[in-house]
Amino acid sequence: MTGLADRQAALVRALVASGEPPEGFDRDALGIASKALLRKRSGEVGECIPHVRAACGERFVVLFTAWAEGRPKVSTRADAAAFTAHLESIGELPAPTRRRLFSLRRN
Repeated sequence: MTGLADRQAALVRALVASGEPPEGFDRDALGIASKALLRKRSGEVGECIPHVRAACGERFVVLFTAWAEGRPKVSTRADAAAFTAHLESIGELPAPTRRRLFSLRRN
């Protein structure tokens, strides 16, 4: 039998890092909660990088959740930087947004 701390850690992994749900938890309910947490996280990151959110338009949440699924949050700023780098690497940021990011990094 595992201890409470182990079960709590497993629950957190299931919610935010695509971990295996601990015994006794409803997989469907955990899936719904996990998606809600990803959506909330996308909103926080979108507020941190509004120019990227605007450049992605309606696809921002879809792109972010696809990228973030299975990646535990470190911080909102770290998420924003890593997600922006990911978008740049797959060619999802239009040139004006890349130029703005470059000018922001230089300042």
